[in-house]
This record gives sequence, C-alpha cells and structure tokens, in this order.
Amino acid sequence: MTNTHHAPWPITQWLRLSGMALPLAFVSLPLYVLLPHRYATEWGVPLASLGALLLAVRALDALLDPWLGARCDGWFAQGMTRVRQRTGVLSVLLALGFAGLWLPDVWLRLLGVQVTPDNVLPFAAVCLVLAYVGATCLNLSLQSWGTRLGGQATQQSRIVAWREGLGLVGVVLASVLPTLLHAHLLVSGFALALGLCWWLWRSAPFPSQPRHDTHSVPVSDASPLQRPAFRALLQVFVLNGIASAVPATLVMFFIQDQLQAPSGFEARYLGLYFLAAAASLPLWLRVVRRVGLLQAWGLGMVLAMGVFMWTVSLAAGDLIGFGVICALSGVALGADLVVPGALLTGVIQRAGDDGAHEGRYLGWWQVATKLNLALAAGVSLPALQALGYTPGAHNASGLWALTLAYGVLPCGLKFLAAWRLWTLRHVLQEN
Repeated sequence: MTNTHHAPWPITQWLRLSGMALPLAFVSLPLYVLLPHRYATEWGVPLASLGALLLAVRALDALLDPWLGARCDGWFAQGMTRVRQRTGVLSVLLALGFAGLWLPDVWLRLLGVQVTPDNVLPFAAVCLVLAYVGATCLNLSLQSWGTRLGGQATQQSRIVAWREGLGLVGVVLASVLPTLLHAHLLVSGFALALGLCWWLWRSAPFPSQPRHDTHSVPVSDASPLQRPAFRALLQVFVLNGIASAVPATLVMFFIQDQLQAPSGFEARYLGLYFLAAAASLPLWLRVVRRVGLLQAWGLGMVLAMGVFMWTVSLAAGDLIGFGVICALSGVALGADLVVPGALLTGVIQRAGDDGAHEGRYLGWWQVATKLNLALAAGVSLPALQALGYTPGAHNASGLWALTLAYGVLPCGLKFLAAWRLWTLRHVLQEN
C-alpha cells in the first residue's frame, strides 16, 4: 500500500486535497432534491417525464463510468501535469452544464426557442449529460487521489471524512442558496467556487508510485467485479444507497404537502439534515477507531431505521418533530459518508490493486451511486403519480402513498442492507 504513514497535515493541506468536493456536491444529491420540484412547478414538466429523464440520463452516464475510471488511472500514471490539464477542462464543461440546468429558460430564449415543457425537457437532458460526465470524471479523480494516498482504516477514514465533510458543506449551500439567490447568482457562485477549488487542488499532496513488491497479492488486470470482497461491498452499498435516495427524492413534496410547512422551511430542514451529518463526522471517526468500520456502519443503519419510522406518524403542522427527525437522520448519514469509502480502500489494497487500478474500482462504485439515485427517482416519482399523488393536492390517498414511500420503504431497504452487512461481514473484514 502507498504512503501508509503520514506526517500530520495542516488544515490547508486537507483543504487543497478535498476542497473540490464542495462544488461537486452541487451536482449530486441537490439535483435530485431540487430540480424535479423546480421543473415541475416553474415550467410544468410532468413528474413521470422528469423521473424517466433522470433515470435514462443517469443510467447512460453510469454506463460510461468503468471506462472513465480506466482513463482516470491513465492520467495518474502519466503524472500530475496530465491530471491538472484534464481536470481543468472538465471543470469548464461542468460549469456550462450546470448553467444550462438552472437557467434553461434563458438559454432557450438565446437560442430562439419557445420555453415550453416539450422544449425544456430535451434541453435539460443535454445539460444533464454534460454536467454528469464532467462531474463524474472530477469525482473519480478526487476519490482516486485520496485512495492512492493509502493508509490503514483510521487514516483512510480521515481522508474520506474530510472529503465528505466538505462535500456536505457544498450540499448545505446547494440546498439553501437556490431558495435565497436568483439562479444567475447561483450559477456565477458555483463557477467561481469550482475554479478556486481546482486552483487549490493543483498543489495538494500527490500520491507517490506504489511499491508493488510489498504486496502479498500481485497487481492484476482482473475486473473489480471478479473480486468477491468488492461484490459483497457493492451489495450492501446499493441497498443502503437506494434506502437513502428515495426520501431524498421525495423530501420536498413531503415537506410541502404532508407537513404543509410554511414557505422557506424546506431550506431549514435540508440545512439541518446536512449540518447534523457534517457535525457527526468526528463522532463517527471515534466510533471507527473504537469498534471498527463494519460495526460503525451497522450502528448508523440501525439509528437511521429507528429514527425514520417516526415519519409515518407525522401530520400537517408537525414541524418540530420533523426537525428532530432531520437532525437524527443526519447523524446516521455520517456513518454512510465515512465508512463505505474507507472499506473500499481496504478492498483495493488487499486485492493488490492500489496505485494502479483505483479508477476502475471507483468507476463501478460511481455506477452503483448513480443507479441508486436514478432508480429512486425513476421508480418512486411515476409510482406516486400512478397511486394518485399530485403535487399541491392534499387528497388523503395521495398523501398516504407519499408517506409510505417516504418513510416505510426506506426503512425496509435499510433493514436489508444491515442484514447483508451482517451476513457478509467475514468477506468484508477490514483487518
């Protein structure tokens, strides 16, 4: 493994290494939380069409991930100059795609096209592809960089925690700023943050080439999917990821229609959720040091199930109760952020693939991440529409369907994930 022992780093080094996670967070979960509601309410795009678009584009993007991961490995093999060049170009592409997603009406008018649902949807599809490909490659580079620095479980947990912590700061900003800023200011601020973080990233600690003669298992060109430990980790990761993605897709509808919260509460709840997750990261690092990665992840799943079942009892006006749920489920999210990435690094190291094939593993990891969100949006939104739920309408059957999808379904999936984590624990042992 590479660079197992690290001298203590100052905060500035951690910011250089992980800062890019902040702007990249604008292109992950917030798109699935905020864009469906924005496109449905402002431009009249049907929910079923939005769900189908998110599923199709994300699935297409995911098909490219293993190939993009291999390209990322090639950039690192060619040295830091090539990584800087490629990530700079990708940052520009991402900024253009993001601008199109948040300002489709502006771009369509500039192109001389009428702003209608039939025109907004295909334009959004093009921008989604552009943004997702750019963000995917940058994410692969960011994660490969940290993974290639190596280290044992505690060190890798710290690297992952810094990256995910700054990503959560980005998620909070991406959740709050769209409700406070005009879309033009949001797009400008995103582009500025992206450029600044790329500039800082160039001087981050760069991973050295590994000494593969120290491996008990030689470096292999085998597909990551041929590794039993990687397949086992993917099973747990996918089940747990879908469990988190379903409520993320539906939360805006739940707040507005089930809770009937006053305007502006959406940003407060989302901010509370992600801030609680960020604040919990030091706690989960201590839990990892005390009980190990697998046990820490299991504790996080149990906490999430215990808290989220409470949502079934919420009715209109239960604003404080939902705030408590947001805070506690945010704490549970902290385990999901710290543990899986550190477990993945251990899987790569034990396979003897560190320093050479991280991008290939992370490419498949990205496939799982994207399909989690895409399946959540592509299945839950059309199903809700079929069951009679309409945004803004407060009929009892539609709201009950929304409550079951938002609160009960995720708990069932979390239970399956926890069960698989327990049954596969011997394959996933980090030590």
